[in-house]
Amino acid sequence: MLIEKVSKCGTLESNDIFIILSPGENGIEVELESVVQKQFGNHIKEVIENKIKEMGITSVLIKAQDKGALDYTIRARVETAVLRAVGC
Repeated sequence: MLIEKVSKCGTLESNDIFIILSPGENGIEVELESVVQKQFGNHIKEVIENKIKEMGITSVLIKAQDKGALDYTIRARVETAVLRAVGC
């Protein structure tokens, strides 16, 4: 699947994550801002990248603003943003 347009999903509320997907040219790029960056930043990026790869995306720019979301919330927000970006 190709990301052809910008899409968004999530909120900036506590325990959520706001995801913005844009068409990318350099593989999978993740820009993360998180209230728990030092403790869980690498793990959050890994969860995002794994979900993107699972959905067959090879090139995308992902901007994520995390407010303490759990893994299942992160995966759900990424999946919804991808489906919106590809027009499903």
